[in-house]
This record gives sequence, structure tokens and C-alpha cells, in this order.
Amino acid sequence: MHVSVIVSTYNQPDWLEKAVWGWDAQSERGFELLVADDGSGPETAERIERLSAETGLTIRHVWQEDQGFRKSAILNRAIGAAEGDYLVFSDGDCIPRVDFLATHIRLARAGRYLSGGYFKLPRALSEAITRDDVRAGRPFDVAWLDAHGVERTKAHLLLTASPLWATLLNRVSTTRPTWNGHNSSGWKADLVAVNGFNEAMGYGGQDRELGYRLANSGVRPVQIRFSTVCVHLEHPQGWRTEEAVAASRAIIDETRRTGRTWIAEGMRRG
Repeated sequence: MHVSVIVSTYNQPDWLEKAVWGWDAQSERGFELLVADDGSGPETAERIERLSAETGLTIRHVWQEDQGFRKSAILNRAIGAAEGDYLVFSDGDCIPRVDFLATHIRLARAGRYLSGGYFKLPRALSEAITRDDVRAGRPFDVAWLDAHGVERTKAHLLLTASPLWATLLNRVSTTRPTWNGHNSSGWKADLVAVNGFNEAMGYGGQDRELGYRLANSGVRPVQIRFSTVCVHLEHPQGWRTEEAVAASRAIIDETRRTGRTWIAEGMRRG
């Protein structure tokens, strides 16, 4: 299995740097990292170049001109550029736990895609995380989070479950497995077969819509949210509008209602 990791970003080089620290700390090595960049300025390109030299990771910067929110388009371009036959997806504002990639690879099976989880961090702590913190796994340490004032909730189970307990929680979870931009994986051939992400969609839901088309095509979603986790760094969501969310929801509803597997505005037009 040849694995490619695709991480999306847009003008958040500081958050992207923290995410790359997490990929550099992975127990699984030998993967390529593609940064799917929806039109960031030169600071992001410079940061990627420096991070590639500092970490020794194979980082490929897949960039498109800034013409508004076009995350689906840049993700499709990254899928096409990826050399791996198995693709793992996350976002440039998410730091993966050390076993993130190894878990996705271990659980990968033909005819299914994997749906992982995330743990949200408050803004101040997101900004304060250092490379040493990431290397030591502190953002996933409940005692460290306690010391930094992060309130305990049910979400802490994502961080504390043992492998056996995580497997049980995955089975009994009432959260449905969906394609999640922060933590999902699948076979490149399956993504290409449904024509990738829907480029007709603006902000919100393009990941979930892809997952529904995969399921319609016979690719079964599998819940692994308690087995593999990333921490999500808090930041403003400038692209979110009620109009965009409503338009995306209508497209998702159509995909579910019709059972379609293919959309015209995807990797290949027509």
C-alpha cells in the first residue's frame, strides 16, 4: 500500500505549521504529504518550503489561484496529483495524534472508507502549542489539558480510550460514520470512481456529500472516531454564511434522495 496524505489549507500558515509538526511525529513513515492550498499567499509557500527542509518530509504544495472558496476543486486537484493508492485526509488546522496514520493503514479494507474523530481546543491553547508539545503528544494528554483549563466533557473519551475500549465505543456510538474533512481515508480508485468532490458546493458539507456518494456506490463507511483522533485548532470561519450552508444542504439532500454516485462538476467534467 502506497499512502498519500492530503491536508487542505487557506492562508493559515501558523496553523498549518503545527499540523505539519504532527505529521512529522507520526509513528508510520514513508508517506507523501500533499498540501491542498485554496489560493494562499506567498507566506504559506515559504512556510512549506522551510518545513520540508526542517522535517525531511516529502511535502508537495498543490496550489490554485484564489477565486473565493473552492476547497472541493483543490482537493480534486490533490487527489489527481497523489501518487498513493490509499489517501488519508485531514485539514491544515488539525494536529494528528502519533498513531493517526498507522491506525488508518491498519484498518483500511477494500470496499470501505474510514471516518475518524477530532477534539476541539480553545483558541488560546491552540496558539500556545509548540513543536515540543506536539512531539511529546501533550495536546492529547488529558492531564496537560486539565492544567491548561480545558473543561472535561464526554469528548475526552476520544483521547483516553484504550484500543480495546475504542473498538467497543466505535461499535456502540450513535454518531453516524461520515466522510469528515479532518479525519477520513479511502482508496483513490473509489474517490475517482465517484468523480471526487462536488465543485458546485461552496462552504459546508462537501465532505459529507462525497461520503454519501461513496456509500451509494457500495463503499461502506466505517466508524473509527475513538480509534484515531486529531486535535482541531480554534479559529474564525470567515467563509461560513447561512446562504452557503443552505445551498450545500440542498445538494446533500439531492444526493441522498436520488442515490446518485456521480456528479458532473467533479474531477472530470461531463
